[in-house]
Amino acid sequence: MKSKSRRTKTIALSGILLALTVIVLYVESILPVSKLSLYALSSFFVSVIIMESGVISGWIFYVASVLLALIIVPDKLALLPYILFFGLYGIIKCYIEKIRRLYFEYVLKYLFFNISLAAGVLTVKELLLQNLNLKLPWWALILGAQIVFIIYDYFFSRIIVYYNTKIKNKLPKIT
Repeated sequence: MKSKSRRTKTIALSGILLALTVIVLYVESILPVSKLSLYALSSFFVSVIIMESGVISGWIFYVASVLLALIIVPDKLALLPYILFFGLYGIIKCYIEKIRRLYFEYVLKYLFFNISLAAGVLTVKELLLQNLNLKLPWWALILGAQIVFIIYDYFFSRIIVYYNTKIKNKLPKIT
């Protein structure tokens, strides 16, 4: 009976967080200016699923969130950051941090970030950036992205710790 109860609670939590993810992505897509903080917020929901139900559930949640967002969110291009990086980062971070070798973890995180960044730039370049006049050179933008990633990863880790120490214990257990 516990197994059925656990599945039910996992499905309920996943449904609630899936709805929140799609709402955040929808709001991000209709704002006149892209808000990086909304993408960051959307990325934390998959980590909650991983902490509560495991990494396989995290993968299922990610795929479901991408499919549902593609159906609901009107601006499909606005989903690229979530699809290529933010939605995946909690899952990738989970795998990488199991290594428990800090230097190697950072190398792998940066590798994933830069592959995602390159994929995003290459995807969007053909669609939007052909005639775009940038105020800063590309190298400065890429360097800035690296710094923002350091900050993002730090706060992501802090939020995971906060969830595990302050929030998780106050929620009904998924057993």
